[in-house]
Amino acid sequence: MNPRLEYLREKTALLTTSPGVYQMKDEEGGIIYIGKAKNLRNRVSSYFAVTPDHTPKVAAMVENVYDYDFIVVKSEYEALVLECSMIKQHKPKYNILLKDDKGYSYIHISDPPYPRITGVLKKQDSGRHLGPYMSSFVARRTAEEVNHVFKLPTCNKVFPRDFGKGRPCLNFHIGQCMGVCRGKISEAEYAAVIAEAEDYIKSGSAKSVERMTELMERYAENLEFEKAAAVRDRINAVRRAADAQTIIEEALPDTDAVAVARNGGEICAAVIMYRGGRLADRAEFFLGEEFAVSGEGVSAVFGEFLTQYYSGLREIPRQVVLYNEIEDMDNIERLLRERSGHAVDVMLPQKGRYLRLAETAWSNAGEYLSIRVGRTSKEIAALEELSDLLGLDKTPEYIESYDISNLGSEDMVAGMIVFENGRPAKKYYKRFSIKENLVQNDLACMQEVLRRRFRHYLDPNETDEGFKRMPDLILLDGGENQLNAVREVMAQMKIHTNVFGMVKDGNHRTRAITSDGGEIGISQKQAAFLLVTRIQDEVHRYAITYQRKRHRASTLTSGLTSIKGIGEKKAAALMGEFKTTDRLKAAAPEEIAPVIKVNTETAAKVCDYIRDNL
Repeated sequence: MNPRLEYLREKTALLTTSPGVYQMKDEEGGIIYIGKAKNLRNRVSSYFAVTPDHTPKVAAMVENVYDYDFIVVKSEYEALVLECSMIKQHKPKYNILLKDDKGYSYIHISDPPYPRITGVLKKQDSGRHLGPYMSSFVARRTAEEVNHVFKLPTCNKVFPRDFGKGRPCLNFHIGQCMGVCRGKISEAEYAAVIAEAEDYIKSGSAKSVERMTELMERYAENLEFEKAAAVRDRINAVRRAADAQTIIEEALPDTDAVAVARNGGEICAAVIMYRGGRLADRAEFFLGEEFAVSGEGVSAVFGEFLTQYYSGLREIPRQVVLYNEIEDMDNIERLLRERSGHAVDVMLPQKGRYLRLAETAWSNAGEYLSIRVGRTSKEIAALEELSDLLGLDKTPEYIESYDISNLGSEDMVAGMIVFENGRPAKKYYKRFSIKENLVQNDLACMQEVLRRRFRHYLDPNETDEGFKRMPDLILLDGGENQLNAVREVMAQMKIHTNVFGMVKDGNHRTRAITSDGGEIGISQKQAAFLLVTRIQDEVHRYAITYQRKRHRASTLTSGLTSIKGIGEKKAAALMGEFKTTDRLKAAAPEEIAPVIKVNTETAAKVCDYIRDNL
């Protein structure tokens, strides 16, 4: 525990409630975190609370705080601007979201005569460069596309040195190269094509087609029909390339689509950049290890990411389309407008093409995150949808689910299953035989099971890994009554975690989730619906399988006691020794006799009964 906590709490109690920016400092006076607040006292005091509920990252930061400074401002917007400026200046350890060790890629246009266009991982010593691009894939693909559209040479020949040396290659004969090697294209003509190609890269297909159309018409007016035809072919090639990018429309203004996907402590942000009616670049950033210490959830992290991302020299487009909600959207939009010097619309679309763009960014973030955490994007999407649906502070990585199974008041049992990161974690499954309740009462049984489970958790000597872990979410098979009964027990034991019920329809299929405010419909969230259905089916299967096993065992035990010389203790000893019905059925009288200490004749009767009744 930080020995300075008492001092920090006393200092914070005197803080103003005005908006401002605070700087957390270590013992050497170095700034380790900068944050903004609309109420300085409330925000800063949350770090030094007597009973904090911090993430591991926040707790690590608080442990290193020796003191803090603050600056009072007039509005939340001023706090946002000042926070961005100070983070950019000081680069505090716990603020840096955009650690990018991948480097940048460029499109390289070599020196005349007869330049080549290629995608490169770093700047070359000669020629010109377009970029930087954060995605080497986009740089390479753009270079390939431009060479194909404008029929530029991609061979290893050097011009004009190799004019007329050998016959033209296959690319010329199939119409994918203009055939510079023949020596019939002048340096000036080739330079004009390179200029068109460069314009296409910079401005996109729409503006490029517009300029080339003007050029084609000018050639036609001057009766230069061969040149007009060559430009016409390039226009058609540009249009075909644009048509291939079906996710985009040429009329779209310059737009960034931005989204985050999360899985527990890992967050991936994806930015998809559209310029001039085409995909221009993309970038992905992992925010998990260094994400915001504000502890205010993914919307705060997303807002901090946006302000940091656009704090550098990056181009700010006229539209920023978001998949996820963010805090301070109006202030962030205002900040981007002032930094760019032009109008910027930050939007959270609900339908149409902009929603499709946002979903593309979200899909990319999910795919990259799935590789990072070893889960499929569908599993990540399901957990994120479930988290949003239930209003959880973080993605539920570790989910426990409970179900009661019985035949009247006999063989009452419960099953506990665990889903970790969207998948069953069978090593943590638990089975409970009901001990405290002698008659059928599902509510009392559910209370007993949860009470026993968390007694293990609270036991300092507990060694079972499953019992030692606090679940992020508990899902009960049942409705409002089961939910209230369990919450009563957890309140008594001072256990704080998220608990909800799973409700089935008349056909025994998952219908909704029960919460304090009533039922939450989940059918409209397909990924979350499928996950909850799978959990509910699995916990029911696990509980009823145990109940049937217990029932078979109790039925067999009662039948064995009807054999002369076999009492309950001997029947229990027999079950304990052989454990499974398959082993029991395969046992010979000579194996059974010494276990229950009877003669061979009695053991033979036991074998006959087992084979007839199992």
